[in-house]
Amino acid sequence: MLFGVYSAKVKKDVNSSFLVKTPIAHRGLWNEELPENSLGAFRNAAQHGFASELDVQLLADGEVAAFHDEDLQRLTGRVGSIKDLSTRDLKKYNLLDTGFTIPTLDEVVNTVQGKSPLLIEIKNNSTKDIGQLEAAVLWKMLEFEGEWAVQSFNPLVLKWFKDNAPDVLRGQLSGDFKYDDMHQAVKSLLSFMVFNPMTKPDFISYDARALGDNKLRKFAVGQMTKNKPLVKWGIHSKEDYLKSGKADNVIFDGFNIREV
Repeated sequence: MLFGVYSAKVKKDVNSSFLVKTPIAHRGLWNEELPENSLGAFRNAAQHGFASELDVQLLADGEVAAFHDEDLQRLTGRVGSIKDLSTRDLKKYNLLDTGFTIPTLDEVVNTVQGKSPLLIEIKNNSTKDIGQLEAAVLWKMLEFEGEWAVQSFNPLVLKWFKDNAPDVLRGQLSGDFKYDDMHQAVKSLLSFMVFNPMTKPDFISYDARALGDNKLRKFAVGQMTKNKPLVKWGIHSKEDYLKSGKADNVIFDGFNIREV
């Protein structure tokens, strides 16, 4: 265990955590003026009493940025990949023609420090390069004054946290992967979360669209959550929220969940 000192400070109880008590704004509480994964969106979520979910990726200089896509085009209008940028480059990349630029994880932490919980999605699809991004995130969260947790689609990321920082709450992200470009066998393994006995997630974060599939709901989500909290994501409207069924919490975007 690399981070035993930190682990000793953490009292892990997912059932009394923000993961079941506080609605989670997907990439912050964004709108037309406040882009997703911007400091403005995270500040807005905190001001409305929500937790924030954010995506993190490793930069070329080993620092961590809050950014979802691998490609820069959709959010910045610029050609290139986030992994090729260094920290000093980020201020040159405005988000969706606003005054907000790509933030570092350090900047997000400083913005919501003591005001809002953070759910950090580790964007690491590798089967080999596990550890650098994960360790960087952990070190940066050591002095965070508030609740936080990690989640990932990649079971190997969860295994890294289980082995190295077991008292950090970790969640398995999943869904039916219907529109993902991967082999059907891999989709099935991930959809049914067959690696959970190895990674031992503390909570399950599942695509709300797939929760309408009775087979997945009963045999995947039902069997694998057991006493673990279920968080449903992909909630873009009141209709999404209502038709996706029961869950312990929700990750929402595009509207205010308290107005449902």
